[in-house]
Amino acid sequence: MKFPEESEVCSDSAILNLWHPLVPEAEVPVGSVSELVLLGRTVFFTTGVSDEYLVWSEKSKAPVSGGSEPFPEDKQLPVLVRYGYLWTSLGSPPNGLFEIPEFEEPDRRNIHAATIGVHCSAPRAIENFLDMGHFPYVHPGILGAEPHTEVVEYDVRVDTDSNEIWATECLFYQPQAAATSVGGQLVGYTYRVPHPYCVMLYKTNPVDQERMDVIGLFVRSVTSEHIEASMFLSLLDGVNTDSTIRKFQQEVFAQDKPILENQHPKRLPLNPRAETPVRADKSAIVYRRWLSDLGITYGVIPEA
Repeated sequence: MKFPEESEVCSDSAILNLWHPLVPEAEVPVGSVSELVLLGRTVFFTTGVSDEYLVWSEKSKAPVSGGSEPFPEDKQLPVLVRYGYLWTSLGSPPNGLFEIPEFEEPDRRNIHAATIGVHCSAPRAIENFLDMGHFPYVHPGILGAEPHTEVVEYDVRVDTDSNEIWATECLFYQPQAAATSVGGQLVGYTYRVPHPYCVMLYKTNPVDQERMDVIGLFVRSVTSEHIEASMFLSLLDGVNTDSTIRKFQQEVFAQDKPILENQHPKRLPLNPRAETPVRADKSAIVYRRWLSDLGITYGVIPEA
């Protein structure tokens, strides 16, 4: 593995003190050690001698499942297992992660759709996820279609209690809103940004109009301009196989990837005048302001 340049190592305390997704829990090795890059630093992870998960950042010989020696606590990074993923932090994270109550509902299917590498910053990926305006042009025949290009007025705010971004009353015509869809429909959306590098979408279920499917993008910032994005799903789908569901989501993300990689600059400018906004960009404007208020500097171009 190529170690990142020193200039790419994160020194932003606001980001260092957050939980970050590493891999799906099912991909944590047993009997061996894996490594990846998080915020410009190489971290190592495995299943320990007592079948607990271990994450650390110093390259040293670590005991794994089946061994007998404990791993020194002072060399370990924090570990959290939530929503089917292994999370860690390079700083002092909060006690828990944002809540997704739907994950616990017994009739839902919680699926890891894919983890995809993209040459862009984490904030660019989150902002793209929030953008409904690109649906007809980037996802024709699936999430949008001409001439249905208008983004109708919607509400977006920062919740004062949770300090999360919520965009509500979003509506968009979609030819195939989900793998369960059998025709085009006007789909209700609610967006939620509970973490600078994580975003959730609550979307009208094609079968049960009273409930919402949940789609999440959990982004691991490899460096300031490279990411690996994991797609989390919590769906009401009693028809399709996991493979069919994954294929649908992967097709959508594959259409987004070249758009993301062709955006310049790679890091997201926080100055609202840096890129010309339109009505569809209301969520993006609030997201940039929110990042600025949080003091985020990694993966962005701060306001001068």
